[in-house]
Amino acid sequence: MNSFPGGADLMLAAWAIEILFGYPDWLYRRIRHPVVWLGNIIGGLEMRLNRAELGDVLRYGLGMSTTILIVALAGVTGMCVSLLMPASLAGFWVEAAVASSLICSRSLHEHVAAVRDSLVAKDLDAARAAAGKIVGRDTQRLSPETITSASIESLFENASDGVVAPLFWGALLGLPGLAAYKAINTLDSMLGHCNARYAAFGGFAARLDDVANFVPARLTALLVAAASLGAAAFRVMWRDASRHRSPNAGWPESAAAGALGIRLSGPRAYGETNSNEPWLNADARLPDQADLRTALALYRKAMLLGCTLLCAAALPELTQ
Repeated sequence: MNSFPGGADLMLAAWAIEILFGYPDWLYRRIRHPVVWLGNIIGGLEMRLNRAELGDVLRYGLGMSTTILIVALAGVTGMCVSLLMPASLAGFWVEAAVASSLICSRSLHEHVAAVRDSLVAKDLDAARAAAGKIVGRDTQRLSPETITSASIESLFENASDGVVAPLFWGALLGLPGLAAYKAINTLDSMLGHCNARYAAFGGFAARLDDVANFVPARLTALLVAAASLGAAAFRVMWRDASRHRSPNAGWPESAAAGALGIRLSGPRAYGETNSNEPWLNADARLPDQADLRTALALYRKAMLLGCTLLCAAALPELTQ
């Protein structure tokens, strides 16, 4: 049953565990989460190595070395877990349980649903707090309309980064590939910022994340567009995806904008910095809170299509 180096069957089992159980709170309280462990290592290395007096060239090299070290550590850890599992059904499911901790389809849905429920209850403070857990900008001054827009954008960007991409790399390279991808994505989240502190040190991590998400982002966009059962999502996706600041996030976000008949992205603030981003599906209306419910339904349909593809990929392994 050992699925290394490829693992569509393992990813299917891991996804089922994650959908049913998520990452239990009692387990988080006791041992935290693998991403927290990675974050602590990354943060410690960054504090020691990313010093302004070293200059941008040396900081870039140190950041690249840090990135390679963390990704290798994650991949080797995943390989050890995979190879140490007994070749039995029990070993397969233990490995799947470990892999499930690196997928976030259930928690993503729950976080966005919490924003929706707070907006429906007209509790703006709770909606801002809930949105702050899933979006990268300051939510304390956001209006209900902007909270809705930011949450929908985050839902479909993270559908790629947090669900499709981990499953893609896990299906291709087993648990080592899944763990290595999660390390890349965590590095980008922590270091891949275009500001004075991180531009040099995190530059390599940001580019590596772009490469790792190239195929999954476009696959996610196609799943979203297909789930919409309409041509608008495909049309907006092909027209507007390249306008996004990210070479990857614009694909699922623009597909969602077309599918939902709304405009997304546009100008926003990150802390004290204002970013004049172009609109996706600029001629459409701004989203309202009712669109959050529709967006979650679209997300579920897209993930169901993704599950169908994964089942098809796993079939040869399951019938051996």
